[in-house]
Amino acid sequence: MTGARGQLPFEFAHQPDFREEAFIVAACNRAARAWIERWPDWPPGPGLAVHGPAGSGKTHLGAIWQIRSEAVAIDPAALEPARVPDLLGDARAAVIDWPDEPSLAPAGEQALLHLHNLLAEQGGHLLLLARTPPARWPIRLADLRSRLAALPAIRIDAPDDELLEAVLTKLLADRQLEATPDAIAYLLARMERSFDAARSLVAELDRRALAGGRRITVSLVRETLADWDEKAPDRP
Repeated sequence: MTGARGQLPFEFAHQPDFREEAFIVAACNRAARAWIERWPDWPPGPGLAVHGPAGSGKTHLGAIWQIRSEAVAIDPAALEPARVPDLLGDARAAVIDWPDEPSLAPAGEQALLHLHNLLAEQGGHLLLLARTPPARWPIRLADLRSRLAALPAIRIDAPDDELLEAVLTKLLADRQLEATPDAIAYLLARMERSFDAARSLVAELDRRALAGGRRITVSLVRETLADWDEKAPDRP
């Protein structure tokens, strides 16, 4: 429902499209996608790490692999040594997605080492998703540090213009929004070149369009970008 001008908009939940066919393949993510498709023919060892900036498609790739491998998704906050067998259950594959820089307490490090070793013994696989490669994580436990450093680490790079346009279109579609072609072109030419910026700007355009009962046009994009630039130092 579109709110009238001056009224507070209702916030409607939107569901990202994580279907395999919805993943947009480009030069920056082709290697990571190829590794997911190659499973279970990974090199000897229990896992793979995929790293890249926020909003770059790591979670989408994780969702694709989770279906292919029948993996269990494990919340990083749930990593405790005694809980590992229950977290894994009957699965022989697990995916862990860190939304921010991984920071594990000693118990979390012990749990991740236990999970790694358990999957290795079972011939299973572990997929780690994070912003930075495991070799750069602040791991204190030497055994875990060496095992993580041995995992293949595949980077997703920043998008080129073609991919960024496709990402903007997908993000708008996820929210059931329509934007005029010239509005997308205007945004693409002036926005920060990152997946995270695309995600944040589309969310802001959604909020403004709903609050004002407006279509997403060049005018709305221009206003949004002007305000966005003004508050840039205060944004997280």
